[in-house]
Amino acid sequence: MTAVAERTTPATGLDEDAFAAALAVVAGNAERYDRAAVFPADSFAALREAGVPGLTVPVEFGGRGAGLAEAVEVIERIGAADPSVGLILQWNFVNHLGLIREDCPWPEDLKEAVLRSAAADGALFNGFAVERELGSLARGGLPATTATRLPSGDWRIDGEKAYATGVSGLTWFTVTTRTADPEPRIATFLLDRTATDWRIEPTWNHLGLRASDTQSVIFDGTVVPNSRLLELREPGAPGPRPARQALPILLAANYNGVAIAARDWLTAYLHTRVPTALGASLATVPRFHDRVGEIEAAVLTSRALLRRAVTELAADENTPLPGLAKHVATGTAIRVTESALDLTGNPGLDRRHPLERHHRDAMVGRIHSPQSDLVITGLGRAAIARSAPVAPDSGRK
Repeated sequence: MTAVAERTTPATGLDEDAFAAALAVVAGNAERYDRAAVFPADSFAALREAGVPGLTVPVEFGGRGAGLAEAVEVIERIGAADPSVGLILQWNFVNHLGLIREDCPWPEDLKEAVLRSAAADGALFNGFAVERELGSLARGGLPATTATRLPSGDWRIDGEKAYATGVSGLTWFTVTTRTADPEPRIATFLLDRTATDWRIEPTWNHLGLRASDTQSVIFDGTVVPNSRLLELREPGAPGPRPARQALPILLAANYNGVAIAARDWLTAYLHTRVPTALGASLATVPRFHDRVGEIEAAVLTSRALLRRAVTELAADENTPLPGLAKHVATGTAIRVTESALDLTGNPGLDRRHPLERHHRDAMVGRIHSPQSDLVITGLGRAAIARSAPVAPDSGRK
């Protein structure tokens, strides 16, 4: 029997027909999961069928071997279908891209286990580091979650982590703790779902991205083998941050998807809305052409900047464009949905239509790191530094 070649696209590295079918399922489920505010299990089942969770896993581990550019195309389209799904999946991609870097400190056997499971079973992976009262780890902040060394050499974890995105559907997760020593250090462990003595605390009740399942997690005597210890460092010491610039880029892709979805709903709605006094659809009114033109310009600008950021990052890991792309994408999604609501009035706020959901989802972009104020401050500081006068050489004769 002759094998039929898989129809892949250079943009995504996925079979386009299978991916499009999965996207239709994700979009069809979006309203239901938004209302229920639970992990979108059926949507991820469809994405697993299309091989999406293993997109950025190297070919030698059974994955698609795609890079950041392909992940951007995938997340942008998923974000247009359901950005809660996009948020969970982009963390998966960010972590996989970090694992395959040479500066990743993980033991090789743990890297391979995580990557192979993603390719074979669609296993999802995320990290739990945030606590509600925790300051910056980079500035010496210590987690309240503790890791106590047991006589066996293994570790016991106790404490609570907040904002654990996608937790109900994860197979793997890392946990960042402080050691229970007189002079504590920062320790990070890899756990899987078979670990005992931990539970999900349902605390996620936000305005938008309600299906992202960003709950709290309680660890109550969770025993972790010493072989799962990934990192042990002094407080304030910089930890490894592999693929850190992939995070703002994929967040930007997700929020670009929200703006695209809002634009597409608006333009379709304008054709169907025929006011009696006008006798024609709103799509014929020049004022709407101007406003939709502004929306289109904003969407195209954000998408172009994002792809430029991907290109720049390949040449310079310190480029500021990933953070700028995230800042622009989130602002664009908010402005586009606000403009669409302004144009449509009551129908735009009606929960029978998706526009109000798109607006709620767009608003969440402001809380994701890097926040806009930090991005803008950094750009301003760098621009001012470039123009600083050169100090005269005091030692010159």
